[in-house]
Amino acid sequence: MTARHGISAAGNWIIDRIKIIDSYPVEGNLANILSVEPPANGGAPYNVLLDLAKLKADIPLQAIGALGDDDNAEFIISDCQRHGVECSQLKRKAGLPTSFTDVMNVTSSGHRTFFHARGANAALDITDFDPAKISGRILLLGYLLLLDRLDHEDSEYGTRAARLLALLSAEGIETAVDVVSENSDRFSKIVIPALPHTDYLIVNEIEAGKTVGRSIRDKAGKLQRNLLNEAGIALLEKGVRKRVIIHFPEASLSLKRNGANIENIYQPSLKLPSGYIKGATGAGDAFCAGCLYGIHEGWETPRMLLFASAMAAACLSHPTSSQGIRPLPEILKLLDLYPQNEA
Repeated sequence: MTARHGISAAGNWIIDRIKIIDSYPVEGNLANILSVEPPANGGAPYNVLLDLAKLKADIPLQAIGALGDDDNAEFIISDCQRHGVECSQLKRKAGLPTSFTDVMNVTSSGHRTFFHARGANAALDITDFDPAKISGRILLLGYLLLLDRLDHEDSEYGTRAARLLALLSAEGIETAVDVVSENSDRFSKIVIPALPHTDYLIVNEIEAGKTVGRSIRDKAGKLQRNLLNEAGIALLEKGVRKRVIIHFPEASLSLKRNGANIENIYQPSLKLPSGYIKGATGAGDAFCAGCLYGIHEGWETPRMLLFASAMAAACLSHPTSSQGIRPLPEILKLLDLYPQNEA
């Protein structure tokens, strides 16, 4: 390709099956399912691309990934086509199911618990990527820690995902990375090797802390700004080339190199009214979509972060990952409708 434009996204393609429940039970006990949402998009690339499509902002969008040979794969392809996402690089894996997740969403809090079947995503590998057919100027890869083959060790690069990101970078593609939140000690082994080949790292505060081996909240759960800043700087020092973005319910933080200095911008999120939040599924991916759109359009950092917060707020208005996302002018209206949280 002689010129790339728009955003490509690769990694976990998942069907979410969301149940709204009255409470989350202890093992062996019962919870009531209050309602069941229709099958919906899940996983970083699927969520991000649909969120961007729903903005109706007229930028090219491309899907890359592994699907099974089943009805869920047909659902994903039809959904992408309906939203104008180019999907010729979604590869079928014979004999494997398309990945799915049962999401249990507690009605009173919006807190989610996930039961995940890896399916065809576990087989996604470097050979499924053809740089000559990648159309986006920016490619998002997510989620590290949930892509078995790409998370596998590589003797030269540390992981196969790191090798892939290096290959894409050599082709002039800007790389963005997201990771999954999990309670493990795998972050340093799997995430850190990818950072020198990552232009934009977009993660939440838990993922950032686990990657650099420090907690960003105290024992009472209160965010520690100094530890947040230290974690962001550490991620830059571990190789992220252009920008580290850390998001969390209270705000977001962007750090990027500016010559010998580091630009450090902290942006409070929107203060949403009681009862507004219907579910948190996909909110982090909506924030990521907002950041990628702002980066693609060359926005200044504060504008990008505030828009990303509005995208997350829109997502929170619906139990599914993307049904709350609206066209761009309506997302911008949220910035006038709701105040910012205190810094």
